Amino acid sequence: MRTKILILLISIMMTSCSSLLDKDPDFVTPETYFNTEEDLKNGLNGVYNRLIDQNGRMYGRGLYSYFVVSDEAFFKSISINNIRVMVMDAGHLDIGRLWETLYEGVNRANLLLEQVDKVNMDKTKRDVIKGETLFLRGYYYYLLADMFGPVPLKLTSTTSPNDPYLPRAPLAEVYASVVNDMQQAELLVSSIDDFSYNERISKTGVQAILARVFLKMAGAPLKDVERYKDALDYANKVITSNKHALNLNYKQIFINHTQDINEKKECIWEIGMYGNKVGNVDLAGSMGVENGIECPSEAIGFSGGAMKITAKLYQLFGTTDTARRNWSIAPYRFVTSGGNTVKSNFTATQIYDRNPGKWRREYETGSKARSFTSTNFPVIRYSDVLLMKAEAENEVNNGPTVAAYDAINKVRRRAFNKALDKADVICDVPAGLDKPRFLAFIQDERARELCFEGIRKHDLIRWDIYVKTMNDLGTAITATAPTAYKYAANAGKNTTDRDVLFPIPTTEMTVNKKITEQNYGW
Repeated sequence: MRTKILILLISIMMTSCSSLLDKDPDFVTPETYFNTEEDLKNGLNGVYNRLIDQNGRMYGRGLYSYFVVSDEAFFKSISINNIRVMVMDAGHLDIGRLWETLYEGVNRANLLLEQVDKVNMDKTKRDVIKGETLFLRGYYYYLLADMFGPVPLKLTSTTSPNDPYLPRAPLAEVYASVVNDMQQAELLVSSIDDFSYNERISKTGVQAILARVFLKMAGAPLKDVERYKDALDYANKVITSNKHALNLNYKQIFINHTQDINEKKECIWEIGMYGNKVGNVDLAGSMGVENGIECPSEAIGFSGGAMKITAKLYQLFGTTDTARRNWSIAPYRFVTSGGNTVKSNFTATQIYDRNPGKWRREYETGSKARSFTSTNFPVIRYSDVLLMKAEAENEVNNGPTVAAYDAINKVRRRAFNKALDKADVICDVPAGLDKPRFLAFIQDERARELCFEGIRKHDLIRWDIYVKTMNDLGTAITATAPTAYKYAANAGKNTTDRDVLFPIPTTEMTVNKKITEQNYGW
């Protein structure tokens, strides 16, 4: 928003599976560029491109790492003066760049929407481009609202440095715009059946994200509880479409990611990564590096093991959900021994030594780079839709229904390698739970199923329990962690009410005098 973008960067959108574009980036003006269907496609690729910031602030790293600090993990050897332990201010570079990147995405979408109807082309194909662009604009605003609260709502492209600045729009107005864009997109975008990959948004992808948006609106801070019904409706749209299903092998979901195998049944929408920053390709991410298993070998797949798991997450799996736990949380690391790199299994007491294990670089195929991978990021999976359905059913009906139990039990049976449609006393949710206890079970189940997928902090905030959860985590780690890992408590101890939102960046408040109030506590 601060940066006045006068021209559109048409960026490469080559992804690990779809290879949408294979030309060099170019700088052009709308008047000279948007003349053909291919121009519009390239423009759409530029809108998608902001989901991957070359400096790692979006889904390349930040949105599943240091921007989403929660009770799942802590960061190795970081104890003070870092965003990873909730110590930052409104001038923090990464927060400012996140804001700018999101508004770059908004501006590119606005520009394309202003040009899309001017090109002579097939109407159906035009509608698809328009629909995807509308969705992406809505999604960028959803991320802005979720992380920054009320923000300027700009629905036209920047054409001049003299364009007027805008004040922060009320939060309900921003969400209304998000819903409007996405509901328009739902009518225009293609079915997932029309793609061989899931890196472009499909009809069921829009519906799944709308379910997430409505759950957020129903929770804190808006607490518009009527939106639980909308969340349920949209989760049901995805389910009854019969376009998606659970992958019966939990760990295979993530192996597929590391091997650039696109599986669109479980993974409804992914951020497509491409290459490993070798040569001129700059669309790689850090999946399996930032959130991977510690490994000194570049041949196996280097990771410094930056993220470590909390004992709380480990213990949430209990003594029976071990298959899902031992994939999500690595039971080993790689060490150098006798000149070779070998696996070293953890002992039962080495909980805080462990790393996230979902994306294991040892499974990568092809050439490997030290710090970057082509592994896609799953924005939303089918298991998330089932869990959203269970939660919305519980809220709408003032307690769990048969349908709510069925949805969550499918997720749990898959985790235990059981038949999805057959009751199982070992893994099924206990019968007879009331509304609060069923919600509590869902809250824990979402942590088990979706850990390290960038959703936990978002969930805790909308449930209005983020600060308490983090403070309790800090207390527990201080009391029980090994001496060498007591610093892992710092993020939890440092979390206060201000941390449910990021500050409006100082750079924005300096130039935009229409923003007169900073977020609470900043």
